[in-house]
Amino acid sequence: MRKSTTAKLLALTVVGGLCLAVAPGASPPGAPRMGQRPNEVRGDEITAAQRAAVEKGLAALASRQMANGSYGYGIAVGQSGHAGITALAGLAFMSAGNLPGRGKYGKNVDNCVTFICRATQETGLISSDNSHGVMYGHGFATLFLAEVFGMTGDEQVKEKLKKAVQLIERTQNREGGWRYTPAPVDADISVTIAEVMALRAARDAGIKVSKDVIDKAIEYVKRCQNGDGGFSYMANSGGMGGMGGSAFPRSAAGVAALYYAGAFQDKAVEKGLAYLKQHTPGRGGAADAAGGHYFYGHYYGVQAMFLAGGDYWAAWYPAIREQLVTRQNKGSGLWSGDASEDYATAMALIILQMPNRYLPVFHGKGMGQ
Repeated sequence: MRKSTTAKLLALTVVGGLCLAVAPGASPPGAPRMGQRPNEVRGDEITAAQRAAVEKGLAALASRQMANGSYGYGIAVGQSGHAGITALAGLAFMSAGNLPGRGKYGKNVDNCVTFICRATQETGLISSDNSHGVMYGHGFATLFLAEVFGMTGDEQVKEKLKKAVQLIERTQNREGGWRYTPAPVDADISVTIAEVMALRAARDAGIKVSKDVIDKAIEYVKRCQNGDGGFSYMANSGGMGGMGGSAFPRSAAGVAALYYAGAFQDKAVEKGLAYLKQHTPGRGGAADAAGGHYFYGHYYGVQAMFLAGGDYWAAWYPAIREQLVTRQNKGSGLWSGDASEDYATAMALIILQMPNRYLPVFHGKGMGQ
């Protein structure tokens, strides 16, 4: 489907920001500062057990890719594939340094790109099924296309990406957030982070993103924050039972959303990090169970701590690394929980490979940088 040459890919790998040439522990020039050494690996994160778990997990994930390039809720279900889960699988392979057609799992990435491009509708919506909450999948798929375009310059991917970004912008509701359907009706923080992260990656790849959209998103996320530093599911959701209180998964999403929108020095970020720190993995708290959203919560939690850096990262990553290594099925190499084994395994691999810093979206620049 694509005609990028090896030489072009090699050049764009350097220019586009894939960190193969960045030494561990080095921060990109101009990276924003908050606390001690944000967006920086220490050099001791990769252990033999982590490396073995990642290698086995990548091989297992590759073996589960369907003939059309997709991933979903399980091979036995016989589904045609889910755009969001396919995107996460693609990001997991890219987190190991693979690009479309390049690397040990380059063919798998290429197949993911092909499936997601075919799932991009004329409206810009990226969806391959009628599952609940299509904007979740749209956000993950847009993020994936942005990372691919930023590192390959593929014009066909660019056209799909531009449409996907435009759909996100026009479906933002008046509060500043997004929710399940591509319509500007209501909003919640869990869908909002997916769209904010997608916009951030697209902007970094050179796609125009409205500053007004980002400013409104920041204000929406701030309105979801509670007095304890955690985040509620929706703004002004005091009458929604437990949805109005703070919880680990949505609080991790809230802090990550502020970071990706560029609110690095905001007091809301400091309060959010303090809340998350109380839920460090391995302490038997909410982060160890996360109420059915374990992988979702830790996907954003590890990003928030990586962008915070310093003691936050130093304490958080080893804890989640050991927990994920322990939870891996040693026979199959997969992880299970939440939506499906495909989803859980992709999420676990992205989390474990954070120290690689191969994805440009993790470099720590905000929308205004």
